Amino acid sequence: MKTIVVTGGAGFIGSHLCEALLHSGNRVINIDSFNDYYDPRIKRRNVRDTEAFISAHNMDRTLYQAAEGDIRDFEFLKKVFEEHQPDVIVHLAAYAGVRPSIQNPVLYTDVNINGTVNLLEISRIYGIDKFVFASSSSVYGNNERVPFSEDDVVDFPISPYAATKKAGELLCHTYHSLYDINMACLRFFTVYGPRQRPDLAISKFTRLITAGQAVPFYGDGSTERDYTFIDDIIDGVTKAIAWVSAGSGKYEVFNLGESNTVSLSSMVRTIEDTLNKKAILNKLPLQPGDVNRTFADISKAKRILGYNPQTGFAEGIRKFVEWLGGYHEIPKENTSAKLY
Repeated sequence: MKTIVVTGGAGFIGSHLCEALLHSGNRVINIDSFNDYYDPRIKRRNVRDTEAFISAHNMDRTLYQAAEGDIRDFEFLKKVFEEHQPDVIVHLAAYAGVRPSIQNPVLYTDVNINGTVNLLEISRIYGIDKFVFASSSSVYGNNERVPFSEDDVVDFPISPYAATKKAGELLCHTYHSLYDINMACLRFFTVYGPRQRPDLAISKFTRLITAGQAVPFYGDGSTERDYTFIDDIIDGVTKAIAWVSAGSGKYEVFNLGESNTVSLSSMVRTIEDTLNKKAILNKLPLQPGDVNRTFADISKAKRILGYNPQTGFAEGIRKFVEWLGGYHEIPKENTSAKLY
């Protein structure tokens, strides 16, 4: 049994990952600040869902702990790591989103870069040599070569968010080189599915179409994204944990995507078909920082990790809509998160 720290473990991807790791027999420490980037009650509900998952599977409740604090607070991190002595760090926590990063680049730089340095320093201090870092497909910018390969030059980000993720990859390589920490940097491609953040397009569009409200539709509908279902992403992350846990001297960057593009127009039509309801489109110009297309070459992740996504886009949308139909108003009570 490993003890695994998951930063951002109350979020969309993080909460699913915590459950998968617990189900595999690991001990999980979820570090999350429960900040107000979006309604923090959603993340607290995710923690309650994870606690309910533990109960439903008759697991030892002490195998999961949620520690509430900020990754920029080094003393907080030291207390958590001193108490729990983890074997692996999976660093998902970040301020996310291209457009908000343009409005607040100082905050994004502080959290995404300085917070990452703190975790890398913690790894050095406590001798943790297994580290998985959540990067982003946004590092590719408007890359003209498709599909996007890990060997492509990614020196031209077009948003502060993308720049912070590129910086995180470089910092991971630095600590790998200096301290022989096994590193896997995972470039996620537009993850969707149950618990998706409410500000992300699929979640927002589905809710607006259901309510009969206008959908903000940027550009002419030709922009394309490589949408990746949450179950496939979690499979990739758990395989990356296994990879960094075996052997030594490892540093690699992996694309985790579906390797299939869906246009904005097709995305809306798929949601319409699933809901059996037409969208009202509020057509708007393209936004600064948005890329024209993302498209993952996943051959490296397949070859090295055994990553193999299984969920087609229409099926994934059906699963998301099914989940959303059972999602009710979020109550205000707190979780059992431990304050340090």
